[in-house]
Amino acid sequence: MENHTKITEFILVGFKTHPGSQLFLSVLFSVMYAVTVVGNVCMILIIRMNSKLHTPMYFFLENLSTLDICYSSVITPRATLIFSLDRRNISYNGYASQMFFFSLFGTTEAFFLAVMAYDRFTAICNPLLYQVIMNKRLCVFMVMASYLSDCINCTIQTGFTFSLSFCGSKEINHFFCDVAAVMHASCSDTLVNELVMLAVCGSIIVGTALVVFISYAYIIITIVQMPSAESRHKAFSTCSSHMVTICLFFGTVFFMYAQPGATSSPDKSNTISIFYTIVIPMLNPFIYTLRNKEVKGSLKKQLKRKGFF
Repeated sequence: MENHTKITEFILVGFKTHPGSQLFLSVLFSVMYAVTVVGNVCMILIIRMNSKLHTPMYFFLENLSTLDICYSSVITPRATLIFSLDRRNISYNGYASQMFFFSLFGTTEAFFLAVMAYDRFTAICNPLLYQVIMNKRLCVFMVMASYLSDCINCTIQTGFTFSLSFCGSKEINHFFCDVAAVMHASCSDTLVNELVMLAVCGSIIVGTALVVFISYAYIIITIVQMPSAESRHKAFSTCSSHMVTICLFFGTVFFMYAQPGATSSPDKSNTISIFYTIVIPMLNPFIYTLRNKEVKGSLKKQLKRKGFF
């Protein structure tokens, strides 16, 4: 057997081939991160300060905002340091930690969107049983189950990835710790790892997407069959913001992993990853604020209390 030098750190080289863009990317990432944190914190405060929003739908939305803050915090601050100070070295343990938490928060978001779709399905298709079905105990259980399932997924994924041998170049052609990028840098046979990742991650993505699309198929059928135009408009208004988020998230996921050659082209993969990891968590609070009358009404009420109006 050939001896391999044990690697203690990696070098993230994402976008290094574009030196003129480093300052621009640093400023862009910093601004987007600030907007993400402020926007999602405002969503959490709006929901907590208005007792009328203490419902299952807004309970899940509050957890989604918390998740988006954590999700963005795992990636963006480190990426900003890379672009502004050219600090591209990351320790072996640091790489494993970032990969674990990135996978945890990313796949948990898929579960949350599926849970929120089921909540809307129950509210619109079974309105008389909604309060009975979506009780507080079930809501808390669904959130905890989402995190627990993803902890198991991330432990398997991270464990298999870092059981590989690394030799030669320490460079990872990405701006954060992505599973595919580190497998590409390994000198081991990665067939088993790829099969495990496909089985575990594929089942999560396909399973959650099926729950979402089946739920909304029933929702759309139920809305179309409503007798009054006012009822249809009210039902669509409560679901429209969630539908926009679903299209953004799952559309990006499927484009990222189903587009031929996307993962083999580093620049293309890096660019898509910016939208997937940073842009969507920033947009979510604006989508739910601009498309939701209850949230907008609560926000105006709080601003009036503070004397802004």
